[in-house]
Amino acid sequence: MSQHTLHFESPSFTKRIKGMLGVDFYRLFHTPMFYIFLLISALISAMVLGMTGLPSPDGGESIPLYTNAWHIVAADTPLYVVRDIADYANMNMVFIFGGIMVSIFIGHDYKSGYVKQLFTTHAKKQDYMISKTLVGAFSMACMCITYLLGGIVAGLFTGLSFAVNIGSLVIAVLGKMVMSLGWASLYTFLNVIFRRYFGISIASSFFFGTGILIIGAAAIVGNSPVLNVFLYGASVSACLSSTPLTLLSCILCSVGWAIVYNLLGTRVLYKSDIY
Repeated sequence: MSQHTLHFESPSFTKRIKGMLGVDFYRLFHTPMFYIFLLISALISAMVLGMTGLPSPDGGESIPLYTNAWHIVAADTPLYVVRDIADYANMNMVFIFGGIMVSIFIGHDYKSGYVKQLFTTHAKKQDYMISKTLVGAFSMACMCITYLLGGIVAGLFTGLSFAVNIGSLVIAVLGKMVMSLGWASLYTFLNVIFRRYFGISIASSFFFGTGILIIGAAAIVGNSPVLNVFLYGASVSACLSSTPLTLLSCILCSVGWAIVYNLLGTRVLYKSDIY
C-alpha cells in the first residue's frame, strides 16, 4: 500500500490579513458602537465651539473661547503646553475617544472568547495586531471627519470667522488623520497588555490620549520641535500654520510608532497565553 504525504500550504500574509480585516470591518460596520462614536465626535466639536467663553478677570463680559471656527480643529501654532481650554479642545480630542472605542472593541474580543477561537485555529499574533491597528486607525480617521463637520456646522451657527490659510488647514486635518495610525497602534498595544483588566485598559487609553506626559515634558523643555517625534507632539504640530514638511513629520512619526507598537504587541502576545 503506497503512502501519500499531504502537504498543506499555509495562507500567504496578504490572504491572512485580508481575511482578518474582512471580519474586523464587518464587525465594525455592524455594531452601533462605531456610529455612536462618530456622532459623539461631531457633537463634541459642536458643543465646544458653541461655548460662550471664559469669565472675564474684571467681571465684565465673558471672553470668547474661540474667535475663529477653525481653532476647533487646531491651534494657530504648535502648542505643547496648554494655556487654557481653547488650546486643548481641538481635533486631538478624537484620539481620546478613539482610544476608548478601541478598548471596547478589543475588550469584546477577549470577553466573548473570540480571541481564543481565533488563535487556536489559524491566526498569527502579528496579524491580529495589524488588523486591530488598521481598523482602529480607520475608525479614528472617520471620527476626525465627523468632528470636522460638526465644527463647521457649529461655526456657521455661531457666526465665527472662517478665515484661514486653506492649504495649512488641509494639511492640519490630513496630519491628524494620518496620526490615527500611530494612536491606534498604541491603544492596541495597551489593550493587549491589559487584556484581562478592561477598566485599566480604558483608563490607560484615556491617560495617554490626553498627552499628559508630553505636556509635562513641554513644561520643562518648552515648545521644542524635538517633541514631534512623539505621537502627541506630532499631533500638536499639525496646526493652522502647517506646511508639507509638517505632514511628512506626521507620517514618519505615525508609521514609526505603528511599527514599534505592533512589534511590541506581537511579542507580548507570543509570550503570554491567549486568555
